[in-house]
Amino acid sequence: MIDRLAHLDALLVAAEDEHLEFKEAKNRFDFEELVKHCCAMANEGGGHVILGVTDRRPRRVVGSRAFDDLQRTKLGILERLHLRIDAWEVPHVDGRVLCFSVPARPVGVPIQYNGAYWMRGGESLVPMTPDMLKRIFDEGQPDFSAACCPSANLEDLDPQAIQIFRDRWAVQTRRGDLADLTLEQLLVDADLYVPGRGVTYAALILCGTERAVTGHVGQAELIFEYRSDPASVSYQQRQAFRGGILLFLDEVWRLINSRNEVHSFRDGTFRRDIPTFNEDAVREAILNALCHRDYRLQGSVFVRQSPAHLEIQSPGGFPVDVDAANVLFRQSPRNRRLAEALARCGLAERSGQGADRMFKAALEEGKLPPDFSASTRESVVVELHGAVQDEAFIVFLQRIVAEKGKRFSVADLVVLDAVHRGLDIPEPIAGRLTDLIALGAVERLDRTRLVLSRSFYVIQGKPGEYTRRAGLDRETRKELLLRHIADCADAGAPFEELSQVLPQASRNELKVLLRELKDAGRAHVKGTTRSARWHAGKEAADD
Repeated sequence: MIDRLAHLDALLVAAEDEHLEFKEAKNRFDFEELVKHCCAMANEGGGHVILGVTDRRPRRVVGSRAFDDLQRTKLGILERLHLRIDAWEVPHVDGRVLCFSVPARPVGVPIQYNGAYWMRGGESLVPMTPDMLKRIFDEGQPDFSAACCPSANLEDLDPQAIQIFRDRWAVQTRRGDLADLTLEQLLVDADLYVPGRGVTYAALILCGTERAVTGHVGQAELIFEYRSDPASVSYQQRQAFRGGILLFLDEVWRLINSRNEVHSFRDGTFRRDIPTFNEDAVREAILNALCHRDYRLQGSVFVRQSPAHLEIQSPGGFPVDVDAANVLFRQSPRNRRLAEALARCGLAERSGQGADRMFKAALEEGKLPPDFSASTRESVVVELHGAVQDEAFIVFLQRIVAEKGKRFSVADLVVLDAVHRGLDIPEPIAGRLTDLIALGAVERLDRTRLVLSRSFYVIQGKPGEYTRRAGLDRETRKELLLRHIADCADAGAPFEELSQVLPQASRNELKVLLRELKDAGRAHVKGTTRSARWHAGKEAADD
């Protein structure tokens, strides 16, 4: 029961969304409405429906008399949704609270009730849109790239592409025997050919001739465009590639690299050149698009280059459980057989999205990280930024590596970049802060404020900026508060005046500093709320 009360307390302060719903339901709540909410929540990935609590923050427990027989209610939901919902009562001090825990729907199976597949639409429940339904149904589809193409055969594979695949696989695995395998055995060992059934779509996409790809999987096309002005509709160059990936991958990079300008800067006596577009990052982004696009949809992969930006767009949206916010931390290859074949020849990670390589390359070169924010349910869009944002950040990373003998992981680099730019640190990697602080790369000023170490600002030539960001130390800030309180004499200092003394401090920080002064007997408060005034010295016994 203690665990359930703690769980409820945590939910009360959480934001209401598609995974959390609060209803007062003081006296009753319509059962059909409850079933619809559970249906929508299951379709959205699961969550909790809470009865007996106000829905606006700060939330209050008001108690609920609804559904006095919970076992009967659970059975009724199970009969209607064919989904087991857990439910329990929490005897809160302010009244009875009902918690319904809704699991996520099965993969590829949307839940319906009364002829509709319900989902959240703002504050209301609405039937699912066709595109949302298609996305869910697609989750249960078999791997397209593993299926055999019924009208294709071994003659549809390009000998040059096969040789590239054979050579790269041999180098990657150090298997000298691959050179002696027949074509059929090579493809069988690579899971790209099934005797009696034919070649897989993965084999065609990877090694097919232009004619075979056009005839059997025409949407497997990459189109390159160059614009001197990224906002321009017209382009200066356009070239389409259709055929096995291994046949054109190097040519696409040559096109990009032909306009690849170099950023040069000096670090002491050394000069460093950084290309606008990092080859590893570009190749990974292109392979990512080719490997994880939805080949059941019409449409091509587009690579759009301009002087300082590279945009890569692929049809089909993100794979299941992956989105723009978690693409660095989640792996879910849509075309697993194709991904495995690319991994065999060292061109892609076996089970990943390759995003970590793109992020690492960008951040080590002082650039903005890859941006997936323009992606939609219909397509994935990644933008690679070519401009170096801060040379000092590059030197800072290099010096820590040289001095401490530690190389940064991609998670470390993302944390350092977030601190550098004053952004929130992604929750999955927030734990890396402890090691980075111990390493001396990051300094914690207080509970909420972080800065890069002073050495970064020295490299920047702005040590004063470090002092400004770090602000006054704790004791100095308390002395400033105490001086103002003393100056106010008998009138006392209201809280709002004290916030003007330390304008950069949050209200919570200010309250903590004042409480420390009070605990030390150096200041005390008279009055409450708006009439409260702070005075110097320890509170008198008759105050």
